[in-house]
Amino acid sequence: MRKNRGKIILIAATVLLSLYFLYPTYEDYQLTKQLKALSSEDSVKFLEERRDEVREAREKRLKLGLDLQGGMRVVLEVSVLKLLEDLGGTRRDETFNQVIAQVRTEAQTSDEPLLSIFRRKFEEQAIRLSRYYGSIRDSDDDIIDMLEEQSTDAIDRAMEIVRNRVDQYGVSEPTIQKQGRRRIIVELPGVSREDEVRRLLQGTALLEFKLLKDPEIFVRVLDRIDSHLAARGMGDTIAAETQKDTAQLPLPKEPEIATDEEQLAKEHPFLYLVRPNQQGKSEAYVAEEDKEKTKRILQREEIQSLLPNDVEFRWSAKHQMFERKKYFVLYLVKKEPELTGGVVVDAQATIDPDYNVPIVNMEMNAEGSRAWARITGANVGKYIAIILDGMVYMAPEVKTKIVGGRSRLEGLESVEEAKLIEIVLKAGALPAPVEIIEHRTVGPSLGEDSIRKGTWASGLAFGLTVLFMVFYYRTAGSIADFALLFNILFILGVLAAFQGTLTLPGIAGVILTIGMAVDANVLIYERVREEARTGKTLRAAIDGGYSKAFSAIFDSNVTTFFTAVILYQFGTGPVQGFALTLMIGIVASLFSAIVITRVIFNILTERGAAKINFG
Repeated sequence: MRKNRGKIILIAATVLLSLYFLYPTYEDYQLTKQLKALSSEDSVKFLEERRDEVREAREKRLKLGLDLQGGMRVVLEVSVLKLLEDLGGTRRDETFNQVIAQVRTEAQTSDEPLLSIFRRKFEEQAIRLSRYYGSIRDSDDDIIDMLEEQSTDAIDRAMEIVRNRVDQYGVSEPTIQKQGRRRIIVELPGVSREDEVRRLLQGTALLEFKLLKDPEIFVRVLDRIDSHLAARGMGDTIAAETQKDTAQLPLPKEPEIATDEEQLAKEHPFLYLVRPNQQGKSEAYVAEEDKEKTKRILQREEIQSLLPNDVEFRWSAKHQMFERKKYFVLYLVKKEPELTGGVVVDAQATIDPDYNVPIVNMEMNAEGSRAWARITGANVGKYIAIILDGMVYMAPEVKTKIVGGRSRLEGLESVEEAKLIEIVLKAGALPAPVEIIEHRTVGPSLGEDSIRKGTWASGLAFGLTVLFMVFYYRTAGSIADFALLFNILFILGVLAAFQGTLTLPGIAGVILTIGMAVDANVLIYERVREEARTGKTLRAAIDGGYSKAFSAIFDSNVTTFFTAVILYQFGTGPVQGFALTLMIGIVASLFSAIVITRVIFNILTERGAAKINFG
């Protein structure tokens, strides 16, 4: 027993970790079951009372793919050729258009990279790329490098726009990922309206520069809303529903008459949710759990009627962390934009050489430069929000009048944030259009049918495997079946731990893993039989069987693992789901077949088991 203590501890720890990561899935299942049994009014009350619990369980549960829960899978392709056309600008002529047409025709039937075809076509015409791009001193290599960078940047910009729009659309647990050099895969669970999704994903990005209203006006608007809600008895509702630690949020506005949390919520229901910045800026902090409630309040017609005609509220695109809690920023901006993103011709994230901090340099065209000089000159000391598709990415202060169209954005926290702002600014200039080249819709009823049939297939495969092992290998087969339960537990636990997604092909991978797991035991047991026929004791036969079968088991599993890696790397969608569960299953099956069963055999032989039947 002592020699197996380390392995037993390892097995126990692995089992406990798997159960820990799978518990939110069980919890979410129970909460959903309770919710379905309630009436509409009771369900709303249930969600309000247990909001944090439901959200946390939903975030940490084992995710289901679109083929199991229904939704849409869309493959977008960024039109890099259209981007190359636009980058030609005013230098384009008839020859340029003819070459572009030739590139478009050949690219439809060729696997050669687009930029390679593009360069070759110009070389066949004996035309230098500097005729249309860059400066006359640039070589073709320099220009191709520049175009390659612009193409990659276009993908990043498109992904940011798509992610922003999907977040605003309110899709739960969306998946957005890049595939290859030009494609973006978007998975939208629970969505089935194709026309709406097309408009959402293919519309032109809207970049706007809007002035923040004066802080005095902002405070008056908040007070007006707060007084209106308090007069309608909203404070009693919020006080009963909400409890939180306001000490964690910096810069809160504490009404003088409030003595505690409950009193604050009753007397100032809106200011309890929305905490204004006290540093002279028209922005307020809203905790993540209060964002939807605040949105609903602001969308009411009676609340909209309290606002001045020329203002509107806008939310920050990203959250901020204060004392390990998430907060979103609510801004009050002018309805009419001072400038739109079409005037931005370039943006570059870099490091300030003097202060070693991240900054973004922005450049505008001639029209934008004139307007920007007028806007910044008239609003020195005020703040201008940079808004993409209705979401505020930053609101820098105007420190001086800016002429020449070149601006520098400061106050960024990291290089990553600077790169994000660069992508946002470029989203309004020279956008590469995206086309939906593939879409697939799975209805919720088909998803439920897939779950039912997948579960039935897995159970049947598991049952037949168990029966075969018990019938053919007797006692040893029962031990292999026992280890197989751990194998499935480990697969699901690892998927849940790494926020993986279980798909229908993934279930197929689990079923294949069941067969591979007992296959390892078959190799071991046959070797044990051979060792026993030579007259060795039971303990010696088991030791010999495990040691001699290991190389064959390891080689076969490693080659299969590498195949799964290749499938995951170069496959898409369902193929990746199958490959992911197969990779996890291979590692789990090796562990269960070699470690768990070996420990069980060691314990049985140490305790003097006279006979372990290997069939």
